[in-house]
Amino acid sequence: MTAVGTLDIMLPHYGDTGLMQAAVRSVLDQTDEDWRLTVVDDGKEEGVPEWFASLGDSRVRYLRNEQNLGITKNFRKCVELVEAPYFSMLGSDDLLLPTYVETMRAAIEAEPGAAIYQPGVEVIDEHGAPSTSLGDEVKKRLYAPKDDGRRLVLSGEPLAANLLGGNWLYFPSIVWRADAVKAVSFREDLSVIQDLALIIELIRRGEKLVVEPATAFRYRRHSGSLSSSEAATGARFGEAVRFFNEVADELDRHGWPKAAKAARRHLSMRLHALTMVPGALRHRQSAAVRKLLGYALTSSQ
Repeated sequence: MTAVGTLDIMLPHYGDTGLMQAAVRSVLDQTDEDWRLTVVDDGKEEGVPEWFASLGDSRVRYLRNEQNLGITKNFRKCVELVEAPYFSMLGSDDLLLPTYVETMRAAIEAEPGAAIYQPGVEVIDEHGAPSTSLGDEVKKRLYAPKDDGRRLVLSGEPLAANLLGGNWLYFPSIVWRADAVKAVSFREDLSVIQDLALIIELIRRGEKLVVEPATAFRYRRHSGSLSSSEAATGARFGEAVRFFNEVADELDRHGWPKAAKAARRHLSMRLHALTMVPGALRHRQSAAVRKLLGYALTSSQ
């Protein structure tokens, strides 16, 4: 035990059972064993409860929702179940490196009191091989702070403006201070940009972000994300437009005009829409192409 206490690792699950089991094994392999894993299963796959029972580890708690809650409500349920002072929200297809808990505990002890702790992240594909995307490279080169090996503490309007221009954080890798998140939680009216909304609200409330340079997490980016199921709904960006316009007005009232301007421009999100156009074209989804181009090429000023 340390002053940080046990780290709660929350895992809201829906989808591929094999990837979820790999995520769980990555928790079991931690060098620092002072963690507690809670899996909240929003699916109905056979054999999953039995697999968890076979682990025989008292630090692992498995819960299955009686009815499918959907991603945001399941996130909110996970937040409600957090008992420790700090927690992470592990994606069920992502992986912790063995030193994750050790690394994040050291970051918290070095910079106590922040609400958001971002470790170094390695992006992998669906097969576990190192990967990258145009969006990742743009955010790394244009928005993310330069990695000079130092631990950074960021806050205030400059941080909000930076993230609203291009969100370079990797949500499933973050460790959160529980009391700060419980006071805000995830907005029920958002389903694809709820993580950024939470982060901006925490920053607006005066919370700090700690950037830990040590790589401790493997974030899985699927090539299938540009498939027909994703490209067909250019409507997903409608939620983003609504959020950016709303938060811009809120930040103007808060006295943060530079952050409000960044929200109205949302350059990185518009680039994301543009990169999805080829996928929509390949699948001959003309309506999606029109929506994506409309979003990418126009913005509020």
